Amino acid sequence: MERLVKAIKGSRSLAVLTGAGISTLCGIPDFRGPQGLYKQPDAERIFDIDWFDRDPSIYYRGCRSLVYGLKDFTPGPVHKALKHLEDIGKLAGIATQNIDMLHQKAGSSVVYEVHGSPLLHHCRGCGNEATFSEICTMLEGKDASFVPRCPECGSAYKPDITFFGEALPEEAFRAAQHLAATADVMIVLGTSLTVFPAAGLPVATLHSGGKVFIVNAQPTSLDAQAIAHYPDLLEFAQAASSI
Repeated sequence: MERLVKAIKGSRSLAVLTGAGISTLCGIPDFRGPQGLYKQPDAERIFDIDWFDRDPSIYYRGCRSLVYGLKDFTPGPVHKALKHLEDIGKLAGIATQNIDMLHQKAGSSVVYEVHGSPLLHHCRGCGNEATFSEICTMLEGKDASFVPRCPECGSAYKPDITFFGEALPEEAFRAAQHLAATADVMIVLGTSLTVFPAAGLPVATLHSGGKVFIVNAQPTSLDAQAIAHYPDLLEFAQAASSI
């Protein structure tokens, strides 16, 4: 990875886009993988806003372990390597498609969650706010179909994850676009760049004259325009941590 390490060292504004691959290293299942959430019977309904408003128990039943079990996971080697790059002043920021909050757990301070986050939940009725830990407490000891509800109006709490039928979080995505457009180097980590509009962020770097490096087990649509494509995330983590 000599070319990538050299590019990191010489970068004036380094940006990173992360996807599910860096989290599977921590033991978190890929939603779209063989055992992922999208293989469940009601998968198309779990993250659908219309279905949530009809029957929020579909979401809470489907995500009891995969979302609310996230509290039990710790950052992996890639999360730690990115924190190191920030600590030495080489990383401008991270745009992530992940909703597992592990970048924040690792200590990264500039993280744009372009698909939202369960860190906060809001009541669908009155907008009352609850934290992730408060929702986890409500779920403790309850059966799989239990729905956390607002004490003020009785409506269901919904996580601030972007569901199908909802717009991406405008402020986070705008910041991620700016990060990408002003980067002279972008590193894509653990995503096959199939989910848009987040997958278009590296294109903004290319259009601005920046260089793109890709580290992902599978091919991506931008491989031909990238400086290099590496398959091994652990190799990247080791190389980045040594800078």
